Order: sequence, then structure tokens, then C-alpha cells
Amino acid sequence: MTPYSDLLFFGLALYFVLPAIALGIAGRLTWHWVLVSTVAMGILQMALPAVVAGHIWWTPVAAATGWVLWQWAVVRSFLALHAKRRPWLVWLAVLAALIPLLALKYLPLALPDGVAHIIGISYVTFRALDVVLGVHDGLITELRAAPYLAYVIFFPTLSAGPIDRYRRFVADFAQRRTRAEYVRLLDEAVRAGMLGVLYKFVLAVAVHRWWLDPVTAVHGWRATLSYMYAYSAYLFCDFAGYSAFAVAFSKLFGIRSPENFDQPWRARDLADFWSRWHISLSTWLRDQVYMRFLMAARMRGWFKSKHVASAVGLLLSFGLMGLWHGASMNYIVYGFYHAVLLIGLERWRRYSPIKRPAPESTSPLTLRNVGATLLTLQLVCVSFLIFSGRLF
Repeated sequence: MTPYSDLLFFGLALYFVLPAIALGIAGRLTWHWVLVSTVAMGILQMALPAVVAGHIWWTPVAAATGWVLWQWAVVRSFLALHAKRRPWLVWLAVLAALIPLLALKYLPLALPDGVAHIIGISYVTFRALDVVLGVHDGLITELRAAPYLAYVIFFPTLSAGPIDRYRRFVADFAQRRTRAEYVRLLDEAVRAGMLGVLYKFVLAVAVHRWWLDPVTAVHGWRATLSYMYAYSAYLFCDFAGYSAFAVAFSKLFGIRSPENFDQPWRARDLADFWSRWHISLSTWLRDQVYMRFLMAARMRGWFKSKHVASAVGLLLSFGLMGLWHGASMNYIVYGFYHAVLLIGLERWRRYSPIKRPAPESTSPLTLRNVGATLLTLQLVCVSFLIFSGRLF
């Protein structure tokens, strides 16, 4: 059962969505129904694929339950010990939170059949890390089981994000919206859902059937070039459609999950692109990896130049982003490809006499701006060709 891709998911989700809508319109939607729906749909999403594959249904459910209990134990222990202010404690907590991801993603052959698969393990791990780092920063001083459980396995965004932040999610989770507030959310949800239908079930299907599939089996540089654009178009339509559905379903439960796309093909350089593409992932990496690295490098004097520190931070952030997708060479090269181009962009901005293109929303449509957008598009499509694995 693939979320937002087949009728079975939508059919099962209706059992929880329709009561949520009724409660919301009545002004009585609370966190209790959000939690019940999340746990029930989480179990169904874990169990049904195992049944279809001929595995024992409770095996992945037990694995997911073990993951939740492990993450809860890690963050509760870290919260209890945080007052001691030992620098190594945060590293230990982060490593402990990463252990299940590393085991399930990189050691599948060492695990029993059917266990080495927890839906959305990469996304939920980043959510768990957000809580650990929030405790470290002193932004999270107390934890309750119900909002934590709902946050890490929130079913509308369980499989592929967007990656929400704990404090933002909890504020929505605890809020009891009035009828008028919920009706506005319902209107937004319908709009997002229609966008999801357009992207995922119209454009993505058309691109896959009439362009990507025919060119996949063809070889040669022309076919590879065509495949590059077809795969890029399909990846955007499919992922943007999924994200629109995730945002729509979240709002039906009173949760404003963050938007993941903002017209990325209109970006005028790669930095602008990463502020528009997979926004929840890029901002997470910026805040939790890149900025923390720069702060540590400045405080400890690791580099004489701030530009060198920034370059190393970009390599670290995007290298981790590549590994987060998987250990395959295409993902690793994809991550470092973007890091190297962003380092080059930073250097160009420092030394080029040509001014940086103005943001699309505040500048006129000129030949130079169109050229910058087209160049960015080509560089991004090359990165998606790398990501696809066709070159490897």
C-alpha cells in the first residue's frame, strides 16, 4: 500500500478523515482523534505490505514499535541528563537516535526478512533528531508521550515527509480550532488536494507513460539526454503531488505541515533552487547541520577563512543528504555534486563583477534572468540524472 498512490490507501484513510472533518466542522476536533488516527493508520501502513508480501504482519509493526520506544528512551534520557552540560552527551544521543536508521538502511542483510523495512525511516529519524537537538538547544524543556508519538509517526507525512519541526507541530497538535478556523483549513486542504491530483495522477502519469517509459530502454547519448529531462519532470510531478496530498491530509487533521515546493523551476541559481525544492529537507540540513558546523568552526577556530568553513560545511551537509537517500554511489555523487556547485556559486558571488540575479518575485523578466533560470534548470536536471542511477 503506497501512500497517495493507490485507492487502498485513500479508502482506508477515509475512515479517519471523515470523522476528523465532522469533528472539525463541529469545532470539536482535538489531539485525541489525531493520535488515534495516526497510530491506526501507521499500523495499517506497516502491516498490509507485509501481508501482501507473504510475511508475518506483526513483524514490521513490532519493528516500528521498537523504533518509537527506542527514540523515546533516547530523548527522555538525554532530557534527564542535559542539565549536566557534558558536550559528549549530545553526540551520544544523536548517534543513538541514528542507530536504527543505519542498521535498517545499510545492514539489511543482517536482519530477518521483513524486519528491515520501516516506512519513512529516513524522514521519521530526522524528526526524532529535531527533538534531540531542540533539547540540546534548550528550546524543548519538557516532553509528553502523546504529542511526541503523534509527531514522529504522523500518518499524512509518514512515508516521505515533509519534515516538520517538533515545536511547530506541537503548537498545532494542542490547539482546538473553532469551526471558522477549521473551515478555512478545509478550504486550503481541498485546494492542496486538487493540486496533488493534477501533479500525481495527471502530469506524473502522463510523463511516465508517454515519455519516461519509452526512453528508458533506449541507449545512446540522445536517449540519455531525453531520459534526463523526462526523469526530472516525472520526479518533480510525482514528489510535488505527494507533498501536496500530505499537506492537504495534514490540514484535515488541523495540522499545518510545511510546504515542500515553491516553483523550483523558476530558480535563478542553485541556492535559490534549494530554497524552493524539498524545502523541509534543505532547511533542516541548513539549520541542524550547516549552521551548527559553522558556529562550532568559528568558536573553536578550525579554519582561518570563513569561506573555507562554509565550503566544508556545504560538503558535509550535502554529503549527508546523499547518504540519507542511500549508500549507493548515485546518491553520494548527487550530494557532492550540489555541494561543489554551491561552493562554486559562493566563490562566483564574491569575485564576479556581475551582480547576483535578483529574486524572481522582485525583478523584471530580462534576457539575463531567463538565461540564469535556464542554466540553473540544466544543472539541476543533470543532478537528477545522477540521482536516477542511469549513469551508474
